[in-house]
Amino acid sequence: MRNLKTVFAVASMGLAMFTACSSPMQETTLSGLDPTRFDTLINEKPVKLYTLRNASGTMEVCITNYGGRVVSLVVPDKDGKLTDVVLGFDNIAQYADTLNSPSDYGSSVGRYANRIKNGAFKLGDTAYQLKQNDGPNCLHGGGTTGWMNQVYDAKQIGDSILKLTIIAEDGENGFPGKMTAITTYKIVNGNTLDITWEAETDKPTIINQTNHNYYNLSGDFTQAAYDQVLYVNADNFTPSDKLYIPTGEIKPVEGTAMDFRTPHAVGDSINSQFDQIQNATGYDHNYCLNTYKDGKGDDTQVCASLYSPKTGIFMEMFTNEPGVQVYSGNFQGVGRDATIIRKHGVTYPKHVSICLESQKFPDSPNHPEWASPVLNPGEKYFSHAAYKFSVK
Repeated sequence: MRNLKTVFAVASMGLAMFTACSSPMQETTLSGLDPTRFDTLINEKPVKLYTLRNASGTMEVCITNYGGRVVSLVVPDKDGKLTDVVLGFDNIAQYADTLNSPSDYGSSVGRYANRIKNGAFKLGDTAYQLKQNDGPNCLHGGGTTGWMNQVYDAKQIGDSILKLTIIAEDGENGFPGKMTAITTYKIVNGNTLDITWEAETDKPTIINQTNHNYYNLSGDFTQAAYDQVLYVNADNFTPSDKLYIPTGEIKPVEGTAMDFRTPHAVGDSINSQFDQIQNATGYDHNYCLNTYKDGKGDDTQVCASLYSPKTGIFMEMFTNEPGVQVYSGNFQGVGRDATIIRKHGVTYPKHVSICLESQKFPDSPNHPEWASPVLNPGEKYFSHAAYKFSVK
């Protein structure tokens, strides 16, 4: 658990706590962040902002070790203008204030990304009950007490690599096994954000990590991402019920609003009368990737892409995982969320972004016919995702 005294202090003092630390002479990042606004202690552990850049200076990724979160990601648009393309806050106070501004922005989600039905599963003859933080279900490893709101130990290696380590205790949020997990962010091959997740455990457990960047490649976070052109290399998807839990079926995308095998604007189908779209008020669905065959994922092949005709920024995604969750920010700009001020001083409308989350299928612990999320002692978990940026 986080140090409550620290968190309440952060929440109560708000942005003023960090503004007071700032200096007019403080160097800001290319995305306009003031690193001093991320310097604090949470659970008596130091938190700060780490900046990764490529050699040419054409890509910058800023990451906080609080939740392993990507705070900003800057790449050039078609005119060479450096553009921040991910949502988030410009200070640690709002990230840490899970009561007033809860978010999973940019996080390295663990132990288990996405949902587990009723927060329950079995390993062998042993039944486990997880924290139920999304109605009856467990979402993103327990949400506010999951890894997205824990402090990682951080080690920056040169200008372009950040290694983040977390040690999770046996029984944390109901998950079995003491686990050591490492998330490594790298900028490689020019303008590619490369992410690997590795983990080991001392008893049988489950794990399914992902990155939760919310992308809007136009760089204009005041507008819905309806013009963003999406491609998903998947013939099938897993339908879900009204609580976003898979029904257990695998269905073809052909002839439905789920079909992005031919790239098209998200806005073309996001208001479809198709029941899956209506249930989620947009996209919040797992796609069964064609790049995963015979129990192995091919992370040299594009599994999805996103394109902004406004900026010309083109993002290609690669992963070794069997699925990708496409989420269209359906809860953004709804109710109280519409009033929260974010990075760049703006509020977000509904459907402002697109998430592309590499993953095992949701609720996989309860579907032995799907790729297994089980990790045993002596085994090593390895998951990989990469996001390559260019212009066209």
